[in-house]
Amino acid sequence: MKNIGFIGGGNIAEAIIYGLRQAGGQQHIRVVNRSNAERLQRLVETYEVIPESLPGLLTASEVVVIAVKPKDVGGVLEMLKAYDLKNKLVISVAAGIPLALLEKHLPGIAVIRAMPNTSSAVLHSVTGLVQGNDVTLEHVRMAEQIFKAVGHILWIPESQMNALMSVSGSGPAYFYLFTECLVQAGVEMGLQEADAEMLARETLIGVGKMMAESGKSPGRLREEVTSPNGTTIEALQVFWEGNLKGIVQEAANACAQRGVEMEGEYSV
Repeated sequence: MKNIGFIGGGNIAEAIIYGLRQAGGQQHIRVVNRSNAERLQRLVETYEVIPESLPGLLTASEVVVIAVKPKDVGGVLEMLKAYDLKNKLVISVAAGIPLALLEKHLPGIAVIRAMPNTSSAVLHSVTGLVQGNDVTLEHVRMAEQIFKAVGHILWIPESQMNALMSVSGSGPAYFYLFTECLVQAGVEMGLQEADAEMLARETLIGVGKMMAESGKSPGRLREEVTSPNGTTIEALQVFWEGNLKGIVQEAANACAQRGVEMEGEYSV
């Protein structure tokens, strides 16, 4: 696979493009981004993508990635109806857009629904993938080539997509928020903001590496940090008394429910 086209050049498209370039990919990457010429020019200068018209992109690309905002997907699909996409793979990375809508507008075309996250930019995305009815093994291979270049992948049934989105798709924001709060707590206890941010950031990186490399569960690692009658147990007790588990579950449920609502909104 040497030719990939992105319809849309926003944050998630840039993260995937950056990841592909970081991974050493030599693909010809074409981008159409009609709403923001300045951003498109920056992508050209930074990643050596090819600015392209929609007809040119669709002609040249083996894989077409729809990377516009969910509200704009319907308009893109209407435009795509006018083109022959036979033998091409169309991948949507827009949240809340079900396969049924994609296949309704693109009958007989191989379609994959994907949910990466912005950690694609550092090659540590987790991407959920759902294959449509006309996807072949070759299409699967091409999708895996793209998303494995920027992290891990997980093929799932579409019924699990909103759950995956609530854990990994939106998950980076949860960790960023917790880190923000921890930094602020450090500042309020007298640390310089830059020092508090470094401490929180490096701790988060270390925790991630421990979970990835130790072979131990998060619960087991937590127990190993927590001495009886020590300082850590006092902090954890506050989280438990504040029902952190319930708050996290409620937040994940809210995220998943919004995904369900979006699927209804954009399927009309």
